[in-house]
Amino acid sequence: MTGERASSTTTETEILKRYLREAHEALLWKLDGLSEYDVRRPMTQTGTNLLGLLKHVASVETDYLGQVLGREQEQLPWMADDAEPNADMYATAEESREWVVDFYRRAAARAEAAIDELGLDAPGHVPWWGGASRDTTVRRLVVHMIAEISRHAGQADIVREAIDGSAGLLPGNSNLPESGQAWWTGYRDRLLEIADGFRLEERAR
Repeated sequence: MTGERASSTTTETEILKRYLREAHEALLWKLDGLSEYDVRRPMTQTGTNLLGLLKHVASVETDYLGQVLGREQEQLPWMADDAEPNADMYATAEESREWVVDFYRRAAARAEAAIDELGLDAPGHVPWWGGASRDTTVRRLVVHMIAEISRHAGQADIVREAIDGSAGLLPGNSNLPESGQAWWTGYRDRLLEIADGFRLEERAR
């Protein structure tokens, strides 16, 4: 757990909820202080953008900890079989930033409610998973979502740094060395020098 150890009395449910919550927060704060343009701007050749990452995570979480568990959920037309490819990976012009963030928070709240109300051992059925693994539990679904959100939080780290140079784990806990720009420039140059050495070796082969 970030910044502190779990006590011997911490339950498995509390631990999983803590990691789930921290993953949510790590992704969400990457939008802080950015313009409407920057949160929507595609920063990779495959169109990765910050607001789209939130919409995607909220959509997946709504499915896994809603539909899969037979719980009431919002209708997500962008997740339907006939939706255009990647419709869950960006916000349309009609979908405001505030709406996407609120959708993300609602999905997170519903996920925690499912854990609290059903318990980790409650069964679920994932029709799009193959074989025997389709029949699963809330526990596995929560672990799956922690992995899913954390993966996209890592994408958001790179996207945000590419937009304005901001980096770090969470507000108040950057998890990075507290060094000036000169140190970071020297650090990057040192890594580039190491990489260049291998490039020269590869060319010489």
